[in-house]
Amino acid sequence: MDLETIFPAADRFELSMRLNNVMASPGFGAWLENRSTFNGCCTHARDGRGYPSSRLLIYPTPSECSFCNHAVERSDCVDAFTSRARSSLRALLYMDEVFGYFPPTANPPSKTPMLTLLEQARAYGLGCVLATQNPVDLDYKGLSNAGTWFLGRLQTERDKARVLDGLEGASSTAGVTFDRQRTEAILSGLGNRVFLMNNVHDDAPTVFQTRWALSYLRGPLTRAQIETLMESRRAAAAELGEGAASFSRAAVTAGASGGIRPVVPPGIEELFLAPSRTVGEGPLMYRPALFGLARVHYVSSPANVDSWETAAMLVSAADGLPDDVWAEADSLDYDSLSFEPAPVGEAQFADLPSELTQSRNYSSWKTALKNALYRDRSLSLYECKALKEKSAAGETEGDFRVRLKQRAFETRDIEVEKLRQKYAPKLASLEERIRKAEQRVEKEKEQVSHQTLSTAMSIGTTLLGALLGRKMVSATNMSRAATSVRSATKIAKEKSDVTQAQENVETLRQQLAELEQQFQTDTETLKASFDGDSLEIAELPIKPRKSDLTVEQVALVWTPWHVGANGLAEPAFDARR
Repeated sequence: MDLETIFPAADRFELSMRLNNVMASPGFGAWLENRSTFNGCCTHARDGRGYPSSRLLIYPTPSECSFCNHAVERSDCVDAFTSRARSSLRALLYMDEVFGYFPPTANPPSKTPMLTLLEQARAYGLGCVLATQNPVDLDYKGLSNAGTWFLGRLQTERDKARVLDGLEGASSTAGVTFDRQRTEAILSGLGNRVFLMNNVHDDAPTVFQTRWALSYLRGPLTRAQIETLMESRRAAAAELGEGAASFSRAAVTAGASGGIRPVVPPGIEELFLAPSRTVGEGPLMYRPALFGLARVHYVSSPANVDSWETAAMLVSAADGLPDDVWAEADSLDYDSLSFEPAPVGEAQFADLPSELTQSRNYSSWKTALKNALYRDRSLSLYECKALKEKSAAGETEGDFRVRLKQRAFETRDIEVEKLRQKYAPKLASLEERIRKAEQRVEKEKEQVSHQTLSTAMSIGTTLLGALLGRKMVSATNMSRAATSVRSATKIAKEKSDVTQAQENVETLRQQLAELEQQFQTDTETLKASFDGDSLEIAELPIKPRKSDLTVEQVALVWTPWHVGANGLAEPAFDARR
């Protein structure tokens, strides 16, 4: 049978991870490399002679011990240690945070040997020092066997009563007078780093203050201290040039030296992005990234849109993944992407973040990608309300403006023709009125001429009849003279009608000129409103349909980078949209 049948890849990976956890555990390294605790190394030299001065052996029993994960196991360790620690008069057993190992009521495995040491170890030259923050953590028998007490300020009455009872009992055993009220007052008023020491060999307790101790193990650093420590590093980084960790920058700092290809657990899809360009002669390094592929459907009946889009997203994981994984993802052109089944040549690999090695994370990242695309993704269309036109899916703004210009020219010609048809009846009406008014003027002029001629003939006839007739003044002559006078009066009236008709013609001609000017102005305004360069275009975003949004792939992708001689790395791919 082949290896996969006997020992599948998932089982092999689980075994390798368990072995790796054991070999890489700091606690396991201590068990392999440290000397035995129980071979007398803390009290004797290798040649068997005793040390002229004390040695210090620190034996961790709290939760820092990797192999003492349970309280009973830690107590067993203390039992094993204290049962074998008795030797010559050269050792001091110091145990910090004794809570739980020497309680007054319970009986853990460590209690019996510790009580034995407190009662009998002094006879074998072994001193015991127990430290705790609460006196009630210690058994009363142990308190009575302690010859020297160092007491700090006690907060509760119960702690004071327990300590005072123990001090009073120890003083009675040693035959020393004990002032309970004075001791209680001292314990209540102790300050920082001030202690009350009670020694059974002294007549009374002593108050003392500890000295400052110099320690190179500094606690949490402040912001100012961190800034001071980083000044030299910041100056060195400035000499090399500023790096970048995102795909949107031209060059990034190479960071730690590359290593071998990390092991990817089964069930996680692993891809290698093919290099698309050469940016240098340096070695090729692969950096981890998270790749997501989805299909997005845009639908809008008012915009007449029904379009599908392939969304390819890439998130750099060189410095770990952010909390919102897809918030700063780069959008890639999927058609230009090219993946390979294996790395190119002898490439180096950057460290793989632990979150990318857990297969359960990829399911949550798929859901997060779907939510991010629905929230942030949109299809940008362009709309011109003046022409009631919308761009098509995938049409750029420049192409849309070119199409709008042609549409504007056609619409302008149509609107100008409509305007001309609107003004044509008015212009024709005025022209007809002007024509009739001019005919009226000609008619009035003819009437004036006719009346003038008729009047002249009437006056001539009257004068001749008066001169040649029998009588100068007669009824006939008087009648003819009156008719001539009336004819002369009609001539003046006809001339007035001619003047009025001419004024009417001028008024109509003025109205015609004004109407033509208005038509010209409206035409220019209409043409300006349909100028293709001045048309207002608004962006019209179309949200995707969530029910059709499908995430097809979320995988680990190794992206190629070239590391130059200056220590800077530049991407060997260019697939951004």
